[in-house]
Amino acid sequence: MLDGFTQDYPVVRETLEEASAVLGYDLAALISDDPDGRLDQTEYTQPALLTASIAIFRAWRTEGGTTPMLVAGHSLGEYSALVAAGAIEFADAVQLVRQRGRFMQEGVPVGIGSMAAVLGLEDAVVERVCGRISTLEAFVAPANYNAPGQVVIAGHTAAVDAALEGLKEAGARRAVKLAVSVPSHTLLMRAAADRLAELLDGLTIRMPAIPVLHNVDGRARDDLVSLRSALAEQLYLPVRWTDTIRHLAQGYRIEHVLECGPGRVLGGLIGRIESSLQVAGMATPEHLRSALKALQSSRG
Repeated sequence: MLDGFTQDYPVVRETLEEASAVLGYDLAALISDDPDGRLDQTEYTQPALLTASIAIFRAWRTEGGTTPMLVAGHSLGEYSALVAAGAIEFADAVQLVRQRGRFMQEGVPVGIGSMAAVLGLEDAVVERVCGRISTLEAFVAPANYNAPGQVVIAGHTAAVDAALEGLKEAGARRAVKLAVSVPSHTLLMRAAADRLAELLDGLTIRMPAIPVLHNVDGRARDDLVSLRSALAEQLYLPVRWTDTIRHLAQGYRIEHVLECGPGRVLGGLIGRIESSLQVAGMATPEHLRSALKALQSSRG
């Protein structure tokens, strides 16, 4: 995470320092050396990912990269998108996502919930299998619609395990548990969402300077009440990433997409959803500069 960026970009170091001042611990040290495994805990993971994404976005702007026409983020990335669009101050977002992580973990204690990835089945089949198994006491449902043929399910551990067996019988190419204990984006997060909504009500939020596509339906919001609601609903409703990317390409006629953060997972998903999109990752300084040159070249 941020490998090479801290050496090449003062703005990245400044972003880490800004986040550290809010959090009360050295985030740069945690990212580079985590002997206690704190980054596996969501209240540490979420501020780290947000900070890394915004640091890279700021590095992009420092290099002369243009302001995007719109932004979107997958799950936690929606907060990075809102910061990039000027809707939430970075320092406020860092504190907010730390609390979000705490609420999520406290809402469903470790060992109670699980998530799993399912590959090779249509969405309707996954929904049908989960619906057949799920009860109030043993809940399971789709949590992330990541790409055609790739859905993440979540819920109570026993229900997720039962769903995995049913999905394998239904012909899933792969169906495996993920190393995640919080069943995000399901109704099990409703209590956490209510606590988050209270924080959002007291947070200064502005209308984004550019459209932000929200996870719950892949659409932008045109007022602050519905924007706040979309952020709270995101915790207990599925991430509709496939719909988001299709709307981005077909509704807004976007041609170039920059993945602004560590790794290149989203770029791969985007390519599977809309092959017409030209996607560039910026996980390293070299990738960032390559993306900048490619975009400049495409515009003549």
